[in-house]
Amino acid sequence: MIDRQSEILRDALRKHVNALAVDIGPRTPATPYSLVRAANYITSVFESAGLSVREQNYEYDDQRVTNLLATVPETVGATAYYVVGAHYDTVPSTPGADDNASAVAVMLELAGRVRQARLQTPVLFAAFTLEEPPAYLTGHQGSRIFVRSCQSNSDCVFGALILEMVGYTAPRQHYPFLRRWPGYPRQGNFIGIIGNWRSLRFGRFALSGFRMNEELPVKSLFLPFDGRILPETRMSDHASFWDAGLPALMITDTAFFRNPNYHLASDTIDTLDFTFMTELVKSLELALMQLPFPATKS
Repeated sequence: MIDRQSEILRDALRKHVNALAVDIGPRTPATPYSLVRAANYITSVFESAGLSVREQNYEYDDQRVTNLLATVPETVGATAYYVVGAHYDTVPSTPGADDNASAVAVMLELAGRVRQARLQTPVLFAAFTLEEPPAYLTGHQGSRIFVRSCQSNSDCVFGALILEMVGYTAPRQHYPFLRRWPGYPRQGNFIGIIGNWRSLRFGRFALSGFRMNEELPVKSLFLPFDGRILPETRMSDHASFWDAGLPALMITDTAFFRNPNYHLASDTIDTLDFTFMTELVKSLELALMQLPFPATKS
């Protein structure tokens, strides 16, 4: 039986997904005001939780697009931090409930909880724009703009947790190449953590936190060559960090290996598992509490 605090959290997650995937719908440069409305909503939730929000604006196809960067007031201006990120845009064909309103909703609720927690190190919450095609894998992808800015400012990113489709569960889980990978579950009821080898130490700290929540199974996969041997593992904003030599993890429900609604009009709010998402918020909070404050280069 779900407790009262979990019920409140689940309702808040549903409210955020409803605002993005139902009230706004597709969030794409093809309908520019949809991106503005989504950005305004995300900003309002961050600010209501007591975070300070900075816009990172840039031009794409003769319009202004925006990454939203939020921190607790005590760490405004920090130049060394962890990142929790999720993209808020969609492809034109979908309301994007799982891809990626689910991740934005989880990030927003996590930010509110972190505001009240005492972490060992600063955390920057990033709502990225333009993760989806046609900007995907170009210099206009919001996360690549962010990473370049970090590099030009000499900021130290200890590691990034990138949330990508985190709301769908299913009776059966599919895997690349094989019907079932040895040691991995048949049922799609777990959260996946994907990293490259450079992210292994960072991933171990995060995993230690995830495993403290017995209500949410977690499985991990760490790959050589920045995931290029399995290109499906590069298909989100974490790859922008990998390509810059920065540790990053993708936190995911495994996307199209589980969710048949990927990039379709059927990716709707009624398909999501909000209890699953509720437990993910708790797991992420535990993970952030395990992350150390690494020594930075002088």
